[in-house]
Amino acid sequence: MKILKKLSVLLTISMIAALFNGCGNAQNSETKSQKNVPKSISISYVKSPLNVPSIVEKREKLFENEFSKDNIKITYPQITEGSKMTEAVAAGSLDFCNAIGATSVILAAANGVDIKIIGVYSRAPKAFTIMAKDPSIKSMKDLKGKKVVGPKGTILHQLLLGALEKDSLKSSDVQFINMGIPDGVSALLSGSADAALVAGASVDNAKKNGAHVITTGEGILDATIVIGVSGKFIKKYPDIVKRYLKVHDKSLSFMKNSKDKAYNYTSEEVKLSLDQVKAMYDLYDFNPKITNKDIKDLNDTKDFLMKNGMLKKNIDVKSLIDNVS
Repeated sequence: MKILKKLSVLLTISMIAALFNGCGNAQNSETKSQKNVPKSISISYVKSPLNVPSIVEKREKLFENEFSKDNIKITYPQITEGSKMTEAVAAGSLDFCNAIGATSVILAAANGVDIKIIGVYSRAPKAFTIMAKDPSIKSMKDLKGKKVVGPKGTILHQLLLGALEKDSLKSSDVQFINMGIPDGVSALLSGSADAALVAGASVDNAKKNGAHVITTGEGILDATIVIGVSGKFIKKYPDIVKRYLKVHDKSLSFMKNSKDKAYNYTSEEVKLSLDQVKAMYDLYDFNPKITNKDIKDLNDTKDFLMKNGMLKKNIDVKSLIDNVS
């Protein structure tokens, strides 16, 4: 009897120990899991010129719906300049650059910023234009010796130089002045500039005030906008990055299956009429898959930056791409 009693006591102790050990393992597992989940994710919110996926993601709370199960807070800093985005990535205050020009990513990476490309956000060569108001200016050759205004080191600047080269002209054949798009359009319409580099809704507004398109990016460049991510974030939270891309895919499915709702959201966000949104929408390719053609366009962008003295250090474009999916 005493032996049985001792065995019973030992069995009870073993069961209690196992129970506590199990709880400890569960707690350790939970702690380990928590280490792989950030407390918050910062995603840049750029809605113009027509960043429909971002607008849908925010209006439908797609990221919140995905990450709330892990108590992850989503923030949307409205940083619209590519250089400012990459500065924020370098400082650790921005995780995802949702819609950033490839130019900005290449320049930042060459200057030591740990940033990677995980997908293409959009391609819209026809949405980027060179415009004039003087009816006698019909081609790039008509711009020889003329004043052209626009943002330096951007896709639009790349379009200008590519268009000049296509017509056997040099960059020195025009007087280029660095200027933002809104100010550039104002300069064009007031007559203080002969041509302006214009994109997005500003194209339609300039047309309404008598300007016309000399050329678009079609046949010159693809105007590739990408999705950039902090390299440190990818290393630390690879599963979060994969889930991010799945959410982005959901926004594209929404755009396909609920197009009218996507149009309405975009119209409200960018302050354009539905007709304007629909007309611009057809200019964009939002397929996120990185193709060989995209890689070529990224290399062309790098060559453009080097050729024009904006990129001092050569960089392997493929090294910037992280195929997390």
